[in-house]
Amino acid sequence: MNRDSGNLRGRMTIKAGRAAVRRSLYMAVVVAIRWNRDFKSFYGRLRAAGKPSKVAITAAMRKLIILVNTLLKEDRLWSPTPP
Repeated sequence: MNRDSGNLRGRMTIKAGRAAVRRSLYMAVVVAIRWNRDFKSFYGRLRAAGKPSKVAITAAMRKLIILVNTLLKEDRLWSPTPP
């Protein structure tokens, strides 16, 4: 959701989708950033590139969704090393 009016460009927020799912994804990604080396390096790269913390977390949430969808589609379990 943009908070724009005329020439004013405000901050963007995410309000779409189910709040419970967003909260669950947020907490899962915060844990993944802390303990999973792939998510930690992805988050670190985004922060080093100058992205704000919440933007980097949102990008990691999207990455987690893509990973989960791929694992479900291929009917396999997650492993630290790809097959």
